[in-house]
Amino acid sequence: MDVQHIEVREIEIPLVTPFRTSQSLQHSRRSLLVRVVADGSEGWADLSVDQVPVFGHEYIAGTWLSLRELLVPAAFAGPVRAVRVAERMNGIVGHPAARSALEMAVLDAELRESGMSLANFLGGTRDSVPVGVSVGITDTAAELVDLVRGYLGEGYPRIKLKIQPGWDEEPIAAVRAEFGDGLDLQVDGNGAYRSSDLGLLTGLDRFHLTMLEQPFPAGDLLGHVRLAKRAATPVCLDESISSASAAAVAIQLGACSIVNIKPSRVGGYLEARRIHDVCQALSVPVWCGGTLESGVGRAANIALASLPNFGYPGDISATSRYFADDLCEPFELSAGTLRVPTGPGIGVEVDLETLERFTTRREVFSPPGRPATPAAS
Repeated sequence: MDVQHIEVREIEIPLVTPFRTSQSLQHSRRSLLVRVVADGSEGWADLSVDQVPVFGHEYIAGTWLSLRELLVPAAFAGPVRAVRVAERMNGIVGHPAARSALEMAVLDAELRESGMSLANFLGGTRDSVPVGVSVGITDTAAELVDLVRGYLGEGYPRIKLKIQPGWDEEPIAAVRAEFGDGLDLQVDGNGAYRSSDLGLLTGLDRFHLTMLEQPFPAGDLLGHVRLAKRAATPVCLDESISSASAAAVAIQLGACSIVNIKPSRVGGYLEARRIHDVCQALSVPVWCGGTLESGVGRAANIALASLPNFGYPGDISATSRYFADDLCEPFELSAGTLRVPTGPGIGVEVDLETLERFTTRREVFSPPGRPATPAAS
């Protein structure tokens, strides 16, 4: 594949409603988009990182610099093929979201050139995948109940509540009281709790939750082990799972019985598939997390979620959950599921006019020896 250039854009897409977690409040989604332009093909990837390093060490300005100074040169240092590019980038410590996006954009271009869908390449086995909805922190429990009622009315089969110290028992109790124990309900602490909260967290067993996701910080595996031993609610790890080997260690320690896979967190879809395979071999189900991706990232995540060991609805959601306008045709909920794209690569086409409207800056990188393409800002 003859790559002509690699393009990086910063984009900002307004959210239909603000999204609040224990770590941040967002009114729009600022992120980066990577485009690989090759002779006769092109590939796209969503690079979903925050403006400031809240959930991890990566952030927009730093990620832009890592692409310019480290990762794009690594991609151009040999054959521009996804597996080879991933191998070269593995020699660079850190920057998993940036590595994931660059790998995915190259892989998308390759698959479009060959006519194969991403789902088929990864080993997907489904035509559609069940999806849930993640509900941010609200000002009141009554407001939260109204939001949940609306999402259930839209047909979402699973609800996830963001929680934090001081916003946990009351909102969970309100949702359970309104919708009953039959609701598939899970909660996510985003690492906001500490060992002193162990009693509170085990007390959440009375709400019969599907799972308790990442209550302690990413590095506190032993805290999760202690919780998993005491709690009846299954513990799921998210930020703690950075690779297939990290997943194996966490499972063998007994820190979790469910794993959330986010390709941007683990360095790419090739590593995400390896995590899936490790968890499947250890009889631990997985599900696909989300980071408010545009339709480009949503399409890739749906393809990943079509693999056989994805045993729970993912945080992928229909386009309308987050965006009134997106970069591609919207994904629509049907009987609690989203269709798996079947076209080549990620299976969606980017609307260039909409992309230009949401672009705040752009830079183009050319291979060594090829005349540079003028960059625009």
